[in-house]
Amino acid sequence: MDKLIIEVRINEYAPRDTNPQIPFTANELGRDAAAVRDAGAAIVHFHPRQADGSPTHAISDYEAAVAAIRQSSGLLLNPTLGQITASGSAIDRLRPVEALARNPALRPELCGIDPGSTNIDVFDSAARRFRSGDRVYVNSHDTLTQFSSRLRALGIKPALACWSVPFVRTACALIDMGLIDDPPYFFFVCGEGGTLGAHPATPEGLRAFTDHLPRDRKLLWSVGCKGGNLFPLAMAAIAAGGHVAIGIGDYPYPELGAPNNARLVDEVVKLARLIGREVASPEDARHMLGIRKSTPVLC
Repeated sequence: MDKLIIEVRINEYAPRDTNPQIPFTANELGRDAAAVRDAGAAIVHFHPRQADGSPTHAISDYEAAVAAIRQSSGLLLNPTLGQITASGSAIDRLRPVEALARNPALRPELCGIDPGSTNIDVFDSAARRFRSGDRVYVNSHDTLTQFSSRLRALGIKPALACWSVPFVRTACALIDMGLIDDPPYFFFVCGEGGTLGAHPATPEGLRAFTDHLPRDRKLLWSVGCKGGNLFPLAMAAIAAGGHVAIGIGDYPYPELGAPNNARLVDEVVKLARLIGREVASPEDARHMLGIRKSTPVLC
């Protein structure tokens, strides 16, 4: 069985009211990156944030975050495209990543694209209402083909973030179009705590994803959970040969006393050892994902 790749979803848009250890600034991201790398992580997914925690999509903030992470760790980088918080057209969301790619010292190895559209509003079951009612994440097929083509030109591997089976099927279409290089890397988004636009974080929810993967090619898949505890599903994923994407950006983990990200990585490593599976280093992950150290960049 392949080594286990641990990706850390280090902050997302999570507030600090449920876990005060969410990193916001570039320095805080660098500090957390060093800690999760020491614990056994190979990839970090991050959202640039301002000092007050609000989202930022300024190129300078992306650059500062990447520089801090690179200085403190050798983790592979997977920056956000901004989901619904970035202004401008869909393709404008790619501008900060394009700017990073022009600098070999800052170029990320990965970039998540979501091959589909979904409601990302949260349902408050106690109040029996949706918190906003209008939070829709839209990714048209035209947008996805532009993202895929441009990321290939930039030398950045797409991480195919799939919220449901239609996302998997669309990702497979992008692969069939020759827009995604082998081996494809799928990230299965499960949802709890009112996140209804994703599969539930259950063995059945995960199996619905894996049942629709192409059988005729080598690929890698990882699983995460927005709004809920990933550990029960992480064990199943590790045993099945999948990989794990976890972080306090997705869920504050009150079960563990609002831990930092490194504590979560420690726990995933323990699960892997129970099953007898080795943990991948960043260099291992680079090799497994087919990511070259030097790639051409189309400016």
